[in-house]
Amino acid sequence: MPFAAVNGQTIHYQDSDPEADPEVPTIILSHGFAMGHEMWEHQVGPLSEAGWRVVAHDERGFGQTSYTAPFDYWDLAADVLGLMDHLGLKRAVLGGMSQGGFLSLRAALTAPERVRALVLVDSEAGVFSDEGRAGFQAMFDAALALGLSGEMGDALQMALFGPDFDASLWRARWTARPLSQWMDAKECLFERDDISDRIGEITCPAITFHGDVDMGIDISLGRALADGLGGPSEFVEIPGAGHSANLEKPELVNPPLLAFLAGLD
Repeated sequence: MPFAAVNGQTIHYQDSDPEADPEVPTIILSHGFAMGHEMWEHQVGPLSEAGWRVVAHDERGFGQTSYTAPFDYWDLAADVLGLMDHLGLKRAVLGGMSQGGFLSLRAALTAPERVRALVLVDSEAGVFSDEGRAGFQAMFDAALALGLSGEMGDALQMALFGPDFDASLWRARWTARPLSQWMDAKECLFERDDISDRIGEITCPAITFHGDVDMGIDISLGRALADGLGGPSEFVEIPGAGHSANLEKPELVNPPLLAFLAGLD
């Protein structure tokens, strides 16, 4: 299992072609809150077959990555850029689902010359509304008291997945991990800054996917993100998908994703 010493952290990652020349086109994939690098399992094979080196990592607070706290999404963006340094990559496509999108956008703002393109899934540039923040805080407080094996697990599943998705694997992982270990990542999520007024600075090509039954981030916010970017931008609505479109509906995400990547200069 590969690990990289990056920014004082120990980042766990999976690399589809660790012996690849650094000039091989590479995409680095970042997961969403409460998830891990495995959420990209349906994209790794097709991307590899299309000639891409695929690197998926565990962000601070999740998976096998060990880390220091507190941290914010600018720190997680710096982790991705540091992982690129570790791998000898000058440029890469960055892909991110939800909070993976938050950090990928910030990486593009921090080092635009290093981001060849963006792939964004069920993400946004803004922050919680007051109502949304209160709702998620109440859910988190209840989960601390009751755990995630029952009603609170149902609520988190509803926020992260569409109604027809089998989330049993992820729910088993949630219940196996003490909620006290979620606190640093939760603070990062809740206290993120609003970059809506800056996304026009991002001029690399981008494709944005969004599930039409996303209960975590409304599809209107995904459209606003795609419309606000400063470069060539494509928006793809995924029917029947919730907050994890690439995991729930890979048969609908992968073809336009591969077409987008094939069209890059």
